[in-house]
Amino acid sequence: MSTLRFHAIKESFKRKPIKIEEKERRSSLFGKNVFNEAAMKQSLTKDAYQSVMNAIDKGSKIDRSIADQIASAMKDWAIGKEVTHYTHWFQPLTGATAEKHDAFFETIGNGSAIERFGGGQLVQQEPDASSFPNGGIRNTFEARGYTAWDPTSPAFIYGTTLCIPTIFVSYTGEALDYKTPLLRALQVVDSAAVDVAKYFDKSVRKVNASLGWEQEYFLVDSALALSRPDITLTGRTLLGHSPAKGQQLDDHYFGTIPNRAMAFMRDLETECMLLGIPVKTRHNEVAPNQFELAPIFEEANLAVDHNSLLMDIMDKIAQRHNFKVLFHEKPFAGINGSGKHNNWSLSTDTGVNLLSPGKTPMSNLQFLTFFINTIKAVNDYEELLRGAIASASNDHRLGANEAPPAIISVFIGEQLTRVLNELENVTRGKLSPQEKTDLKLNVVGKIPEILLDNTDRNRTSPFAFTGNKFEFRAVGSKANCAKAMTALNTIVAKQLIDFKKEVDTLIDKKDMKKDDAVFNVLREYIKKSKNILFEGNGYGEAWEKEAKKRGLSNNKTTPEALKAKMSEKVLNLFEDLKVMNKVEQLARYEIEIEEYILHIQIESRVLGDIARNHIIPTAVKYQNTLIKNVTGLKEIYEDKYRKLAKEQLELIEEISRQIEAINSKVTKMIEERKRANALHKPEEKANIYCNKVKPYFDNIRYHCDKLELLVDDEIWPLTKYRELLFTR
Repeated sequence: MSTLRFHAIKESFKRKPIKIEEKERRSSLFGKNVFNEAAMKQSLTKDAYQSVMNAIDKGSKIDRSIADQIASAMKDWAIGKEVTHYTHWFQPLTGATAEKHDAFFETIGNGSAIERFGGGQLVQQEPDASSFPNGGIRNTFEARGYTAWDPTSPAFIYGTTLCIPTIFVSYTGEALDYKTPLLRALQVVDSAAVDVAKYFDKSVRKVNASLGWEQEYFLVDSALALSRPDITLTGRTLLGHSPAKGQQLDDHYFGTIPNRAMAFMRDLETECMLLGIPVKTRHNEVAPNQFELAPIFEEANLAVDHNSLLMDIMDKIAQRHNFKVLFHEKPFAGINGSGKHNNWSLSTDTGVNLLSPGKTPMSNLQFLTFFINTIKAVNDYEELLRGAIASASNDHRLGANEAPPAIISVFIGEQLTRVLNELENVTRGKLSPQEKTDLKLNVVGKIPEILLDNTDRNRTSPFAFTGNKFEFRAVGSKANCAKAMTALNTIVAKQLIDFKKEVDTLIDKKDMKKDDAVFNVLREYIKKSKNILFEGNGYGEAWEKEAKKRGLSNNKTTPEALKAKMSEKVLNLFEDLKVMNKVEQLARYEIEIEEYILHIQIESRVLGDIARNHIIPTAVKYQNTLIKNVTGLKEIYEDKYRKLAKEQLELIEEISRQIEAINSKVTKMIEERKRANALHKPEEKANIYCNKVKPYFDNIRYHCDKLELLVDDEIWPLTKYRELLFTR
């Protein structure tokens, strides 16, 4: 066994669960380190508190003098909790969070100093923006960028630092982060949904998009992870033969949580409680050493912030417990990867979930309105939704018979399909009183009864209705939820705007009653959206053929999927609704294409390095041992040695064949990589990496994994799957 592998395994077996004592109830810990509504009521003047609440509820601006009051109160609250620094916490287009810490400390002359934090420091700062991805929006020598306070997401304390959630924009105002477009999309869907909700309840003033994410992840002992260059540098295993036992017995799923993992979870949940992240569910997932946690639903912007913060916290807590958290969508071949299901809905300020049926035909008609409009939005922009979840790592998971396919479809269940079929047959034009009564009583009125027995899930569907929400199942586990949520809320907003125009036209020009107009428009939408509805097995080849007939896209790779973002239809969608202008959209496209290229490039280099500098030398070393053995047999047995050494000779030849194949394919992969790097157009380079470089990964892996079965386990250099997945 290699020295590194030996010591890694030895270290992992020494691990014992860290004892975590929970001295307080979770409810009493919740939000202790958050400058939330309760903390603001205690710390702020009435005027300052109301100013913040108006900014949150109505989007109004906070006066500079009020900002000074808020900053002073926030500083005093933080210092009371032994905080020394503050940071504007933001989410640049790197996929990670970013922060630059400044001390409250300032000198005032005469050798004296004070703690100071003013409204200007709270509201806006100017970090260096030159080294963050910008997609050509700015030159490297143009370093200026601004972070600006987002009052809708409360400040929080982590360690000894006050973290203030902010947006991040360029000197010229373009968004350089994920939060800014999301906030714009949420504002647009709020306005559009309120206008439609008023058909049913005039008292509605605000509609919030809610999000409940489900975070899947793997836990691997940190010593074992560090012994693998591929995990360290790419977040996944590029090599490794499947163990004899994987997930085929389904014995890990919902099983007893291992002691070390439980200690990690309890520690993590305590941190989450303090930071106001309402985590509620934890369990073993399907694959060995795979787990999931999920929170209570929250307003979408806050939920996105909490998920980004959670991933940071998980990394830090994992180090404390000698674990490495793997968020990669496919860290191990042959077993399930990880997703981050995004459960999405719309709720009014009157406490109504617009995607949940009510107790009256009118509330159910409201449900159908938002339900059908969402389906229509997905039907019209399915390629955009696929593009919003595209990444090199998620490509491994989508369509791998463990997650939704790359084809976007909507699952609603047989019973709701029948309801839509009934509505499709509504008479065009004005309904007679009897038709309207029959429709409301026998179709619309019975929806709650139908849903009682119709909340099953189709795990092969990327976008499924699950009783009172839609579950966007295709989002990758390490993705920032803001990408998917920005796209989804924007397309729903566009659809609701169009719906209201059509309904108002029928009311004004056709002299229709509101209900008649609503039924007529919904009827047409059902007809136009039939292609996106699918109840069957998304894993089957039959669905691929059927989807093609229906005209649905099947963009299996990121370069294909990202093209949809550059269509005039999508560019105009975001620009018309003021979510992103064309400069911002083009920048994101360039960043995501470049990220894809670099991701595959790094994996290619790591794979070549491991294959040639670890696998081949080990195989040669073992081959020399076999040759020495055969030579010894020849010296002792002379003519008989060939018969006695038959297996050794065959093994020597087999190892040679595998070594030759690996070396040859690595050479060809490098040549393709050089060809790609010589290109200047990002699209062409991405296509070469996708279609010419990446295919060598599986080929090289195949031969390396064959050697793993042939070479003596005692000298194999890489920690094996059985050790990574079953060491707990």
